[in-house]
Amino acid sequence: EVEASMEFDALLESRGLNRREFLKLLTAAAVAMGFSVSDVPALAQAIEEGVKKTPVVWMKGQLCTGCTCSSISTLDPGPAEVVLDLLSFRYNPTIMAAAGHQAQQAMEDTVKEGGYLLVMEGAIPTADDRFVVSGGKPVREKLLEAAANAVAVVAVGACASFGGIPAAGPTGAVGVDKIVNGKPVINLPGCPVNPRWLYGTVMYYLMYQEVPELDAYNRPKIFYGKLLHDNCPRRGRFERGEFLTDWNSDEQKDWCLLLMGCKGPKTYTDCPQGLWNDGVNFCINAGSPCSGCTQPEFYAAGFGDNRAGFSPLYAKQNSFALPG
Repeated sequence: EVEASMEFDALLESRGLNRREFLKLLTAAAVAMGFSVSDVPALAQAIEEGVKKTPVVWMKGQLCTGCTCSSISTLDPGPAEVVLDLLSFRYNPTIMAAAGHQAQQAMEDTVKEGGYLLVMEGAIPTADDRFVVSGGKPVREKLLEAAANAVAVVAVGACASFGGIPAAGPTGAVGVDKIVNGKPVINLPGCPVNPRWLYGTVMYYLMYQEVPELDAYNRPKIFYGKLLHDNCPRRGRFERGEFLTDWNSDEQKDWCLLLMGCKGPKTYTDCPQGLWNDGVNFCINAGSPCSGCTQPEFYAAGFGDNRAGFSPLYAKQNSFALPG
């Protein structure tokens, strides 16, 4: 323990921090990730023990890589830097230095060793395994192999959680929990995932060695426990029946976006409170209707004539009632 503590102090020094500065940074990071200040000591202990490098395997399915891009785009010195410096990303084909056989060997060695967190980004095709092949194997086969020795599986983004946009196509795309059994699966839907949701969940697991409290869709309640509509900054406009119908109207620029396709009344997310881009903004504040990307209905629940999801994005859902 003394050796680990000295190693951690050396790491902090290399980053230009002492322990007091680290705890101040950690307090701010904890709040940003949805923890309370009382959680900071346990969080600090988990990170210090994390000097041992908790292995992470980050796999890809049907995706646009937006969740990886979002996850590495928080500002310095944000939660991302603290976590990424102390976790060992053994495999992520987008950000790792190795490629080809070396990359595949790194993943195979980690899987044999076991004891890692498995992060899955992207949906898994079921209509034909040839839709996504990685390292010469269908992604479904590789996912099952990797999940077998993982301590937990984290599905990042709408695609990995519920199928997302790929589920609206002909590939039979599904989320991770439709494929993996016998392992805890944590869904972090969003298009893309918010870095707070990912790093907050990972740090919770490292702190308590258990998954956070989940809802019926395996989403952490700390991030997905409230309707966006209940905390929408335009909720007053909704109650007064003031709905935007003309994108070019100055008078209507801050009116409720329900008629323009906002899915907020059926979307569980903390976007209005936690915001995006390190607390700068979120879709509705930027003038865009909520697309419901944290819900199983995003984007469509089927293909062809069976489109029972949240499409089209910019049209009001028939099931959404107006005030009164």
